[in-house]
Amino acid sequence: MKNKNIITTISAIILALFALLTLFLSSSVIFDLFGIRAKEGNYVLFIVWANFICSILYLFAAYGFIKRKKWTFWILIAALVTLIIAFAALLIHINNGGIHEEQTIGAMVFRMSITLTFSLVALIKFNKLLWKKYS
Repeated sequence: MKNKNIITTISAIILALFALLTLFLSSSVIFDLFGIRAKEGNYVLFIVWANFICSILYLFAAYGFIKRKKWTFWILIAALVTLIIAFAALLIHINNGGIHEEQTIGAMVFRMSITLTFSLVALIKFNKLLWKKYS
C-alpha cells in the first residue's frame, strides 16, 4: 500500500514542479515579464499559449494525483491532445516557412512524452476498471 502512495506522491510533486516551471516560463513570454521574451528568440506564440494552458491542466492533475482521483487521467489526456494539436500546427507553420527555434520541436516532443507518461501512470493507478476492460 505504501508503494502506491509513494508513486502517486512522487508523480504529484514532479508534475507540480513541471507545471509551475511551465507556468512561469510561458506567462513570462506571454506577458513579457523579467525580459524573458527577448531571451527566447524566435518563439511561436501559439506554442507558448498551448504550454500555458497545459501548465494549468498539469496543476489540476497534480491535485488529482494527491487526491487519487480518476479524472486525473482525463485532464492529462486533454493536455496531451492540446499539445498534439499545437505540435501539428507547429509543423504546418514550419512547412510554410514560419520562423521558429529548432529546440522547440524537441521541447514539444519531450513535453508530449512526459504528459503521456503521467497519463499512463494515472490510468494504471486510478482507473483499474477501465484498464482491465481494455487489456
